Amino acid sequence: MTARSTVPPRLLWSSLTVVGGVTAQALSSQTILASEVTASWFGSGELWQVLVSFLGGQFRRDQSGATIAEVGFLPLFAVWLLIAGVGWALAARRLRRHHQSTWQDSLAPSGFALGWWWLMGIWELARLTAFVAGWESLEQLLLVTPQYWQATALAGWLVQSFTVSPPQATNFSTFVSRHASLRSVVVLIVIYIVVFTAMNWQLWFNLRIPHGDSAMYEEHLWNLWHGKGFRSYLDQGLFLGEHIQVIHLLLLPLHLVWPSHLMMELCETTALALGAIPIFRMAQRSTGSARAGLLMSAAYLLYFPLHFLDIEIDLKTFRPESFCVPFFLFAFEALEEGRLRRALVLLAFALSAKEDYSIIIAPLGVWIATTAWFQNRTNTSPLSKGEGESTTRRRMILGLCLAVFGVVYLLLAILVVIPWFRSGAELHYVRYFPKFGNTMGEVAKNMLTNPSLLFGELLTAKTAMYALAMLLPVGFIALLSPSRLAVGLPLFGILCLSEFAGDGPRHHFHAPLVPVVFWATAIGVGNAGRVFGKLRSLFTLSPPHLATPSPADSFARQFVWASAFTSGLFFSLSPAGIAFWDPGSPMPLRKLWARDPRADQFEKVFAKIPRESRVASTDFVHPRFTHHERSYDYSKVLRRVANYEDRVPDDTDFIVIDARGPYSGIKSPDQVRERQTEPDRWKVLPDETDGYFIVLRRK
Repeated sequence: MTARSTVPPRLLWSSLTVVGGVTAQALSSQTILASEVTASWFGSGELWQVLVSFLGGQFRRDQSGATIAEVGFLPLFAVWLLIAGVGWALAARRLRRHHQSTWQDSLAPSGFALGWWWLMGIWELARLTAFVAGWESLEQLLLVTPQYWQATALAGWLVQSFTVSPPQATNFSTFVSRHASLRSVVVLIVIYIVVFTAMNWQLWFNLRIPHGDSAMYEEHLWNLWHGKGFRSYLDQGLFLGEHIQVIHLLLLPLHLVWPSHLMMELCETTALALGAIPIFRMAQRSTGSARAGLLMSAAYLLYFPLHFLDIEIDLKTFRPESFCVPFFLFAFEALEEGRLRRALVLLAFALSAKEDYSIIIAPLGVWIATTAWFQNRTNTSPLSKGEGESTTRRRMILGLCLAVFGVVYLLLAILVVIPWFRSGAELHYVRYFPKFGNTMGEVAKNMLTNPSLLFGELLTAKTAMYALAMLLPVGFIALLSPSRLAVGLPLFGILCLSEFAGDGPRHHFHAPLVPVVFWATAIGVGNAGRVFGKLRSLFTLSPPHLATPSPADSFARQFVWASAFTSGLFFSLSPAGIAFWDPGSPMPLRKLWARDPRADQFEKVFAKIPRESRVASTDFVHPRFTHHERSYDYSKVLRRVANYEDRVPDDTDFIVIDARGPYSGIKSPDQVRERQTEPDRWKVLPDETDGYFIVLRRK
């Protein structure tokens, strides 16, 4: 009787692991919920207050006047224990059904999975140590990264709890699995397209999309095939004075049939989603598993930096830069297969998305040359063996030529071509690097000759945060193919030196880094078993484990998609993220989908403006007038079309002001600049929009 009532040691240790993980989560949650600043990494201030109240916490003011929340340990422990208990039981049930084992044998390994929650205890211990030791910089870094620790803890727990390695498949079942996995990838792509197209279109219908850097690209196409040149009337010059960016001209045939910004949104979302196909093929090729390809594709579509290419943090929904992602990915796949001519064509299309993407092409050429040299030295091929007429020598020459071309193209673009189209004026993105100078020459000189300034700006917490945001959502598996990942290192360094580095991958600047990261991940996941086998043999002094797939292989394949999913909970603006459902966030469900009354009232205004008119309008209604004779920006920005004066252009017929739109500073006709400076030249039309819009017509 005594023997039967004794708890097996393995189950006992498993239970202690569960209790320790729950304790770690409860203690770290106390710290996170104590301040709105740390809690904001997981949700809005409104959600923070709701959670604190639900847990029986209290609010008070500290000496500096900031609001502090005090939440008891026991309520938090109870909540996390409930989550752990449900997860433990479900994982044990799944394991028991798969292996036909007893509950006792299934509970032990399932409980050990909660050891991943101990990561939050390590975070809390490190924070306390930094606080006691007075390491303020380390403490601040830890306080702004709890969401990364939590995402990793949850991803590891999900993988170890709810995934079971399938038995070895026969050739026929592998064939069936490959086609079933590819069909699943297509389904995931369709879901992505439907969700993000619906989100983008609803933002358009609700007048939430700005003209500048988003809807102006549709104006380029409209003006081009209406004989007005490749331009937007934000300024008079051709757009080539801003960027050598012509990739959206590929949409011109579709635009002739469907001249709409909605068409361009659909095409961009579709292009981004199609990047899952080369990822599937590369991962399948590197691992020999179609299931691994499916998991990599799912991770790509869940990758929150990709979501910010579709909808930026400031709700800019269309960027030609996004089209580089599928072209780069298909080019990388072609390189892996040894199809160099196809790769060069695809790289040319990718480069047309923006001139500075040559910063990816130049190191890619170095990679091609060095891998060819490595093949020649070791008689092994990192590239495909089925390369046809391609030889090692030709690949080396091609790689070196590509590297030289990338450097020369960039210098010609920023020093000759763009300045020529902007009449010699300084490049606009020089202001992205204010600490290095005011001209392109000063910026380049200080970066090259002032290492203390360079490394002082580069080796910072914001660089670490940027790297975490790019690599943690793929479980850091991209590091297992370091040579491929290094292709994006020069561009990553430049981005970390810009003033936008603190925002991380929430704008569009990181677009070419996404394909590089997933190229390295798709190949790195095939290296997982070998790398971890070597590490194991190094520490245990035993021969490497040669089983394929090894436990490390299986874990790595699952860990990528799980990391993409859990990190998206805290960062993504899609339905996979908390922010989408959080009523206090800038982009919650009810604001995104609910019809904005502004949109209904705007239809009354739009009907009054003849198509042959020249209209100056505020930003979020500006995109609706780009098909008129001319569409000018009405703002405080001094534009060339108005001779850099604080006024609208002389040929303006109508002024339309969104009085209740985002960032609107004009609420009544008396506040309109033209009513104050030229009252005899402008007439205010009768308001039929309940004060939503102000419309002026030139007398």
